[in-house]
Amino acid sequence: MKSSWSAFSRPHNPAAKCLHLVRLNTVTSRSELVVATGLSQPTVTRAIAALMSAGYVNERMDLTKSQGRGRPIIPLELAELTPVFAGISVGTTATYIALFDIKGRTIRDADVDLPVADVSQDDFIQHIMAGLNRLMADLDRPLATVGVTTSGAVSPDGVVNAPNLGWHDVNIGDQLNEQFSVPVTVSSAVAAIIGSEIQSGDIIGDAPIMAIFADDSIGAAVTEDKRVLPIAVDRGDLTTHGLLDSIEHGHSLIDAVQLSHTHPPIRSALDRRAEDLGEVAAQLMEAHGASTLVVAGSAFLDDPKAPAVFARTVRQTLPGGADASLRMIPTHREMVRDIARAVALDLVLREPLAVTLP
Repeated sequence: MKSSWSAFSRPHNPAAKCLHLVRLNTVTSRSELVVATGLSQPTVTRAIAALMSAGYVNERMDLTKSQGRGRPIIPLELAELTPVFAGISVGTTATYIALFDIKGRTIRDADVDLPVADVSQDDFIQHIMAGLNRLMADLDRPLATVGVTTSGAVSPDGVVNAPNLGWHDVNIGDQLNEQFSVPVTVSSAVAAIIGSEIQSGDIIGDAPIMAIFADDSIGAAVTEDKRVLPIAVDRGDLTTHGLLDSIEHGHSLIDAVQLSHTHPPIRSALDRRAEDLGEVAAQLMEAHGASTLVVAGSAFLDDPKAPAVFARTVRQTLPGGADASLRMIPTHREMVRDIARAVALDLVLREPLAVTLP
């Protein structure tokens, strides 16, 4: 079942489109933005004027190029903003908190090693707020936005339901907004994977892209009509807990992989899980017309043989699967950093003129 809401979208208004391209280039110009965005010259001129007024873009007068009798070309660059943007990636056993600048560079970060399900929801949120306050201490830069990613389902007002975290109707967004008095975005982790791809410029086009996350929970998301829509995947048997329950060996996926070297039935169970994930992915890709897939999670990282089995199954199951583009986020650290950055910057990059910079 598809959600009706997601934090992320492709750049869809003139200001967001122009800021996206200015941010990805060292310098650019209004004329180059006209070509790249397909917008008219007056529309780009107005968008850049608004972005300059809001403090996002600077003109580089020192790099001005003369064009004979025509107007000189004045290059544009992203401004070095003082505000920082906080991203929080909630994990089952540890949560990553980071501060980023507008370019996505990490200013400060920290890990909070705390199994979420072992503490009350209010206590966990207090730990997270304390961690963010520690990162902000002595920084002398104001906080502009906060973004949070979690597993499970997220409503538009930031209410989370995540069985693997023990969360039911947890309104983390309101509590963070009350504490820090800045806009707060809460998103599913799998939607943030696609959000990261969008912000990096990898999927500025219109072709649908899908993401699959397989770990203690299973989730998917797809781009559709410029938005990113989460997809519920009701396959508890494909989670890490589901796998471990089925084989009744080991306390973690890494344990199961180690045992599989001497226990062929365990290796068979691991392969079946990878194949089933591949079939689910192929079915979803076909249903939504996606030919590009990004995968992440311990199902692919902690079992070295799983990615090949998964990819082979996707290509064999998906009509025209030989042409499918599959990419795996190679480390857990890279994933949590990318999705924390994506949700931290989502609002300011999606609706830059709606954010009042402190």
